[in-house]
Amino acid sequence: MAEKINGRVAYADLLRVFATLAVIVLHLAANPVSSLSVTTQAWQIANLYDGLVRWCVPVFVMLSGMFMLDPKRPLPLSKLLFHNCLRILTALFFWTWVYAFVDNGVYSPAGLWSAALQTLQMGEYHFHLWFLYMILGLYLVTPILRAFCKGASRNDFHYFFLIAFLFASLLPTAFSLWPNATRFFHIWYDRLSIRLVLGYVGLYVAGYYLKEYTISRLAEAVIYVLGVLGAVATVWGTSLLSRQAGRFVQPLYEYTSPNVVCFAVAIVVLFRYVLGVSEERSRRQRLSGVAKITFGIYLVHELFILLLRFFGVTPLSFSIVASIPVLTAVVFLCSFAVAWLISKVPVLGHFLT
Repeated sequence: MAEKINGRVAYADLLRVFATLAVIVLHLAANPVSSLSVTTQAWQIANLYDGLVRWCVPVFVMLSGMFMLDPKRPLPLSKLLFHNCLRILTALFFWTWVYAFVDNGVYSPAGLWSAALQTLQMGEYHFHLWFLYMILGLYLVTPILRAFCKGASRNDFHYFFLIAFLFASLLPTAFSLWPNATRFFHIWYDRLSIRLVLGYVGLYVAGYYLKEYTISRLAEAVIYVLGVLGAVATVWGTSLLSRQAGRFVQPLYEYTSPNVVCFAVAIVVLFRYVLGVSEERSRRQRLSGVAKITFGIYLVHELFILLLRFFGVTPLSFSIVASIPVLTAVVFLCSFAVAWLISKVPVLGHFLT
């Protein structure tokens, strides 16, 4: 049983905070990775930073699954739709308007209404808000997945993960890397039309499984080995493929690629069995306070990256080795302060952070 502080799972709070930091690193490194020549040293360093934090989004999905899919936690359909889903929709529209103003100078009522219509009709949004659409989709199928988690045996979970890994991770990545060599498998993939396990569903269910079940020492060791291999494949593989192509090659960066999935699972296991077992209660309580508003930090952090860019401060403004961690700390602290203030707004604050 995972130790709890004030009813919260301690290692999950720790993981949530570190995943939020990792997202900021990722978004700071993303521009140099996509804009610099792959032959430069700065690109290699940015690729190292970016590749080593690709686990953050799959981990956020698993964190959601840990609690949303737990049959022991009551979740009536009314609460799912009018609290959880409504919270995501409220945050989506509010922050879409905020970023519409920042990106395009939209500030009039007509302009804000137009931004809302664009979100509704065309799904247009500032790039990092894609996560809200994806989580909303997972929430909508949550009652079905909760029923599966409640009745499934451990072998049922293992079979589910096998099919999900094959059809949502391994095959799509192979199709991207070797389109000609995998044509036969692609035809069968399309003909079978398996949809239930695609996207982030496997990771969502894996979050619940990793919280609920205890794994053996051997399984833990194997997961760590696969995680290290996944990290190496993400960084070194992307570097190799990009240098061969003379441009940034992205398939091994995808959040559902096998290497990133293995890396992310290893991170969750590491935090549960190693990094999340500290007995220092006061530190855990402080982390719990930060963890409660990581959703808000995620939503607001891009504002500060844009603000830094407006003033000409980017990871390339000084040594990229130092700039990314330094700017990550600045963005995180500023985002935390704003998210904390918003969280104090009665009623609405909860829906926006």
